[in-house]
Amino acid sequence: MSKLIQTLFAAVCACGSLSAQTKIWEPAPGHTQVPIWPGTAPDLQPTPGPEVVTPEDDVENVSRPTMTVYPPQAKNTGVAVLVFPGGGYSILAIGLEGTEICEWLASKGITAVLLKYRVPDSGPHWDHRLNHHIEPKVRTALEDAQRTMGLVRLHAVEWKIDPHKVGVLGFSAGGHLVADISTHFEKRLYPAVDEADALSCRPDFGVALYPGHMMENTTKEFQLNPKVPVTKNTPPMFIVQAENDPVDDVQNSLVYYIALKEAKVPVEMHLYAEGGHAFGLRPTKFPITGWPQLMERWLRTIGMTSDGS
Repeated sequence: MSKLIQTLFAAVCACGSLSAQTKIWEPAPGHTQVPIWPGTAPDLQPTPGPEVVTPEDDVENVSRPTMTVYPPQAKNTGVAVLVFPGGGYSILAIGLEGTEICEWLASKGITAVLLKYRVPDSGPHWDHRLNHHIEPKVRTALEDAQRTMGLVRLHAVEWKIDPHKVGVLGFSAGGHLVADISTHFEKRLYPAVDEADALSCRPDFGVALYPGHMMENTTKEFQLNPKVPVTKNTPPMFIVQAENDPVDDVQNSLVYYIALKEAKVPVEMHLYAEGGHAFGLRPTKFPITGWPQLMERWLRTIGMTSDGS
């Protein structure tokens, strides 16, 4: 092979590799993602580069947030759930903690809405370069969550859901986002765009799995983050975590649970000795694998679904 051909071949391979790394995430056939903002998202921050889908099915550099609806595949319960993948407000674990969860919810007759919210630096996070905790000036992930909640309620009739049975479910940073929107719903963080922003963005229930960032900004030991101001108006909550979680200490769930109890908010928490972090729905040898069935039962106990659903 001549040197010129070798050079051209290398350039083609490099371009092909770059193209593979910079593709925008797309849902499986049969599902369509749509932008949640009609134009440029408010408070848009620069990203290190274009959107990237990694080999692990994680998404990086999201500047155009979207939602993808997964209609119920079983008898429609009328319940809808917004799903927030985790990823430390740095990336989105959109496979493990996104699409797999939405497909499971849909199989149970629940309309699942996957939110591809903005990252990085869209919520509280650990800056590895500076080696300290960062609180962003604007929580753009929360803006995206508030906006999407309004959109879901706006489309309630079209999607055949009950606008009073719309919940949120998230993992790790997504679990923090569950707590964030469940305590910041009285006022949008952004100027109203359209009729969707006139509707309530308060979830009717929340499911927080191994939530993070719940003990930051505190002055005392074993204290809830004051930026998660739990009140009696916080919606019912379901919490799951493993005691040996090496990423988000189990005390994150404990302080959240205590604050909810003190505010007299209905809450159910399940702690397991083993399970680690980022277990999602995938089967393991540990009892924590049974959390989805417990959540289904909990939805019945709080009146979101019924035995006949």
